[in-house]
Amino acid sequence: MAARVLVIEDNVTNLELMSYLLRAFGHQPLRATAGAAGVEAAARELPDLIVCDLQMPGADGFEVLRRLRADPATSSIPVVAVTAYAMVGDRERILAAGFDGYIAKPIEPQSFVLQLEAHLIRRLHGGRSSSGTRQESTARSAEAREPRATVLAVDNSPPNLQLVRAVLEPAGFRVLEARSVQEALALLGSETPGLILSDIHMPGADGWTLLKRVKADAALAAIPFVFLSSTLVDSASCGRQAQALGAVRLISRPIEPDALLLAIENCLEQSADGGQKGI
Repeated sequence: MAARVLVIEDNVTNLELMSYLLRAFGHQPLRATAGAAGVEAAARELPDLIVCDLQMPGADGFEVLRRLRADPATSSIPVVAVTAYAMVGDRERILAAGFDGYIAKPIEPQSFVLQLEAHLIRRLHGGRSSSGTRQESTARSAEAREPRATVLAVDNSPPNLQLVRAVLEPAGFRVLEARSVQEALALLGSETPGLILSDIHMPGADGWTLLKRVKADAALAAIPFVFLSSTLVDSASCGRQAQALGAVRLISRPIEPDALLLAIENCLEQSADGGQKGI
């Protein structure tokens, strides 16, 4: 049931997240970063489904929906709203406005595409129960997949953590989240992840502090430590410093989701093989 899905979202991180998840489940994402551009793309591409953020400058999600419904070419395309500002009664208000569905942020990577596929099934197959087999089989395959390594992601930005989870969990990894060095150290007191993926610049104690604390602890020192940061003034100098302190890699944002997944897999493979560590 591969489908063409238009995502209208002005936040680049969220746009990348939703696009990656759609590709991971075999769908083709189409993208627009503003409401007016999304309406134009919908009329031009005639996608099978539209996912639209509600809070956007200029034409917001409600205005986008109004324009889509006013055009006979796009009036019947299902439109699912997504929003990070859910209040009591918002779901009813959104559905009453004419949206076909509603998904709250932060998006749950394991269920996001399955929620969208329910709307695709109703549109493409008229709601026949036999058409639900892909959704059910996808869920079963996700549950049956052999678990891979646990990755501890440390970042004070929820969208960054959300993107890491969205990249790694569909690939079979278990992801633990910490939004500060203190939270990470507390988790490490009871968990031994296969890899630590940390931002550098965080309020209070930073990633350098976490790296030093991990490498100073005999029980944790062997865990591969990877930096993922978008605030590198001098990446070469930071890379040398990270390597000197024991990190296996420093990754600069922005990075394509597939490239991030490959980098994490390579670091884990090198660690398992006892290979040469390097930035």
